[in-house]
Amino acid sequence: MVCERSEVFASACALARAFPLFTHRSSASRRTEKKTVTVEFFLVGQNNGPIEVATLKCLASATEGVRLAARIVDTPCNEMNTDTFLEEIKKVGKDLGITPTIIRDEELKERGFGGIYGVGKAALHPPALAVLSHTPDGATQTIAWVGKGIVYDTGGLSIKGKTTMPGMKRDCGGAAAILGAFKATVKQGFKDNLHAVFCLAENAVGPRATRPDDIHVLYSGKTVEINNTDAEGRLILADGVAYACKDLGADIILDMATLTGAQGVATGKYHAAVLTNNEEWEKACVKAGRNCGDLVHPLVYCPELHFSEFTSAVADMKNSVADRDNTPSSCAGLFIASHIGFDWPGVWVHIDIAAPVHAGERATGYGVALLLSLFGGASEDPLLNMVSPLGCNGDSPTEDMERDSKRRRLV
Repeated sequence: MVCERSEVFASACALARAFPLFTHRSSASRRTEKKTVTVEFFLVGQNNGPIEVATLKCLASATEGVRLAARIVDTPCNEMNTDTFLEEIKKVGKDLGITPTIIRDEELKERGFGGIYGVGKAALHPPALAVLSHTPDGATQTIAWVGKGIVYDTGGLSIKGKTTMPGMKRDCGGAAAILGAFKATVKQGFKDNLHAVFCLAENAVGPRATRPDDIHVLYSGKTVEINNTDAEGRLILADGVAYACKDLGADIILDMATLTGAQGVATGKYHAAVLTNNEEWEKACVKAGRNCGDLVHPLVYCPELHFSEFTSAVADMKNSVADRDNTPSSCAGLFIASHIGFDWPGVWVHIDIAAPVHAGERATGYGVALLLSLFGGASEDPLLNMVSPLGCNGDSPTEDMERDSKRRRLV
């Protein structure tokens, strides 16, 4: 791989996407030896000395995270059900010396998680909320990453059609990305409190399935009238962000989800959509995306004009918009934000990754690199500090170097 030092992180993550782990081809199972791909980096331009061992370790952690997320997303639901996903979380926890908190099945109902329970109660494998927590000494703030982990989405009773349901094994892409990123972030040394919150459910059809017209009480205490059971991701994430706010005391809450088909229309196949209550974090997400290759573009944040789409005559809100032509991706994010409150003083960031989570029939591991870059300023790792858009004033030496190299290429 021939690149400049400032492009090493993005290049490594791009290479990781090119070599997926999951396959059930019979020829692969008969192969006795695993294939090994060796990547050599050759740096050009300014600061083109050899790559440090610490940098190589960071690249290894990041690429392992990308491939872990892609493997989970590629695995079909007859294998990657909620039970199996919990085992993946436990395995990462064991590697890091962290015991996950797990709230499951009827306990979700008893403790007020009406969103996660309502979505997943009809499935053979029960829904769950799982949390991995990294709490180092000297932490100055608390960050929560909340991931949508719908292991399969039939649409529920508002069932999807035969052409739109295939591929819905990917609806756990947000939770998969957060798991891969959490593992890499903690391994590289993270200085603040970091909680990874996984909202896991299978949106199945059955006698216990949620019906349109049902009303659920979510963890925030707000009531939601269901008018579309296929708008389920926002219900489980609403519980997740409310838990992050109320129980974990998070200062910064980021939720990541394959939330809306409209995201691909709004920002395209390659850019995820970001919606946030903080303009600086919106800019940071865009910059982090450019630094790492997981591209991002903003959505309109205007709750005073758009949240009325969820008006209900009998509950606090409905779960799906009245007008699907009125920025539905923004509205879906606003639904989640409403369960921590639009007046909440912390930073809330919503990343909709519905389109970039896959390229053709393969998962991309999208989101792992973005989280590592976005929160790199809180890492002890020099490479993640370099690709982070936060924590530096004005232009960085890296930016100057990039501009210089671009001038050279133009000449």
